Amino acid sequence: MTDQFNHERLKVYQEALRFVTWVGPIIEDLPAKLAARDQLDRASTSIVLNLAEGNGKRSYPDRCRYFDIARGSVVECAACLDVLGRRGKLNAETVAAGKAILLEVVAMTAGLIARFSDAVHEEQAPFEDGILDVDQDKDKD
Repeated sequence: MTDQFNHERLKVYQEALRFVTWVGPIIEDLPAKLAARDQLDRASTSIVLNLAEGNGKRSYPDRCRYFDIARGSVVECAACLDVLGRRGKLNAETVAAGKAILLEVVAMTAGLIARFSDAVHEEQAPFEDGILDVDQDKDKD
């Protein structure tokens, strides 16, 4: 087996690459002046790049920040597909096929965020413990 980076072992990363591969020919066939074309290209690339970069971060808050950006890019891609469908540039079946891949990616990304965000929470003191009794403090003076 060849050496791999850690992010290459992530199923979500592989699925994000599957989407980039799937959407590539679609992007190439769209008119160059179409804003949604450029946005779809950038957002789909952003998913892959942010998953890789986030997985390379050592601190859990940093990981979650990059994974959250990737998740936002997934939703952005879905919206681009919707726009292209409504404008008649993609048929409903193509939009549905792309969104099916994106649903898998967003679910797995949300799972990564949940996994690493749980690890960064500190146990909170009960709310009452943080409330000072103003009258009690006056008696101390």
